[in-house]
Amino acid sequence: MITQGVTVTTRCDDCGGALIRDIGQFIDCGQLWWGTEGQCRTCPRAWCEQDSGAVTPEGIRQALLAEHGPARLRLAGPGTSSVPVLRALREMHGLSPAQARTMADELRTAGLTGTLVEMELVAAALRRRSVAATVESAAD
Repeated sequence: MITQGVTVTTRCDDCGGALIRDIGQFIDCGQLWWGTEGQCRTCPRAWCEQDSGAVTPEGIRQALLAEHGPARLRLAGPGTSSVPVLRALREMHGLSPAQARTMADELRTAGLTGTLVEMELVAAALRRRSVAATVESAAD
């Protein structure tokens, strides 16, 4: 399982105490999931949320990117056929053909960036179509 998380301390809106939030993203059964749970150290405020889908809430993405930096997805071999790349990108992101071409061009040049989990999910979709891809994390 590919997973990435961060613990963030903020101010509790209810009492002003320290609110500890655990934020994460993971892949389970080929699907992107995210979650957040929090608990105030001073008052009874607490929650746990988890969901899945094509897009992670921006607050969760930004917390992961701030802590871990962006990961970069690149094609591993030169001369990769465009057809499987375009199909994988369209299926993953629900893109139009023109949008998929734009994203594929970015993948071929600078590479795509996002959270480690997001880039690993796209890399897995490419690999299922026999497209060699690598993911470099900011820590590499």
